[in-house]
Amino acid sequence: MNSSVYYFSVDISYHIFQQHYAGVAANVVVTTDNGLTLQLPASRLRPYLSQLGVKGRFRLIVDENNRFTSLDKMV
Repeated sequence: MNSSVYYFSVDISYHIFQQHYAGVAANVVVTTDNGLTLQLPASRLRPYLSQLGVKGRFRLIVDENNRFTSLDKMV
């Protein structure tokens, strides 16, 4: 198995997340630390939604077909 790991930061307020990304099909576009633009379903970030919104550093792992494997918030 050959996976890829991407690191990026997110700073989306609670209001904006609810207003723009509440739909199941909505996607969030992020820029990784090395400048690559990625699009992922907003539902993948929902577990990290707090009263402040979605904020922090994340690690995305995808498989050799660029399919989602895991998303973790870095501490």
